Amino acid sequence: MAEGCKEDVKHYKVEDEGIPTNTTKEQGVVEGSIAAIYGRLRDSSIGEGVNLMKQKHIAYLKHGIRSLSSSFECLDASRPWLCYWILHSMSLLDCEIPQSLASDVIDFLSRCQSPTGGFAGGPGQLPHLAPTYAAVLALCCIGTEEAYHAIDRPNLQRFLLDMHQENGGFIMHPDGELDIRGAYCALVPALLTNILVPDLSQKTGEWIASCQSYEGGFSAVPGTEAHGGYTFCGFTAAVLLKQQHLCDVQKLLRWVCYKQMKVEGGFQGRTNKLVDGCYSFWQGGVLPLIYLTLKDQGSGTETKEACMHTLLLCLVL
Repeated sequence: MAEGCKEDVKHYKVEDEGIPTNTTKEQGVVEGSIAAIYGRLRDSSIGEGVNLMKQKHIAYLKHGIRSLSSSFECLDASRPWLCYWILHSMSLLDCEIPQSLASDVIDFLSRCQSPTGGFAGGPGQLPHLAPTYAAVLALCCIGTEEAYHAIDRPNLQRFLLDMHQENGGFIMHPDGELDIRGAYCALVPALLTNILVPDLSQKTGEWIASCQSYEGGFSAVPGTEAHGGYTFCGFTAAVLLKQQHLCDVQKLLRWVCYKQMKVEGGFQGRTNKLVDGCYSFWQGGVLPLIYLTLKDQGSGTETKEACMHTLLLCLVL
């Protein structure tokens, strides 16, 4: 049966057009591995009921929020992200966050907050837009008065304004790099904490639109390669500003759909790259925003139905 499954998927494999490259060879290895998995599922009863192991995930998350192995040492400058990922996952699994845990997380994130505004990747580190985004969202996941009061909103606003540049983009930290992540990581905390002022979004919509590449996706900065993570950040930021009309949404829809791989079902992050689980979030998260945008723009029924069909496929896969 496994061999039969390989026959089933061979028509969907990427063609090298007679010119094999390292890229097509690696893609072939991945497709072969996926076909073998499909075969094993077909030969067993596993595929009839693949269920989320909810309680095991919850146990893993509860352990991880208190103690992680030494292999996570490389994320020492991303500790608010670990708090956010774990708390958000617990929330999605309908797992109540104990008060004692919530207070400990609030205390830790407060120590990551810079006296000049914004949050750092850990206590004593420099403030950065990425952990600022993560810290604010983690505190919102907790959702208590104690959590909300932990955010120094006046200094947070000053920090975000300092990161905003004349061209409309944002640098990630003082004297840091400017890329499209900054717009998203700045606008979300600003909206959640109700500190978004006109100066904070001056020219931002136009700068985001300038990052849309000829392919249809968005790149880190104007003139570079489209990427799934940057596309989510850019288009979502445009939606938050209600300026998605500045983007070519039809071209974006085409690009995102073509990033879903036929054999694997998941998404690749860039053209000719291998599939990666994270892009089911980055690329898949763009599709409902595209659908709502096209709906608001009054696009034809056929376009809307096609987009919704693609979205449902992504959710299933």
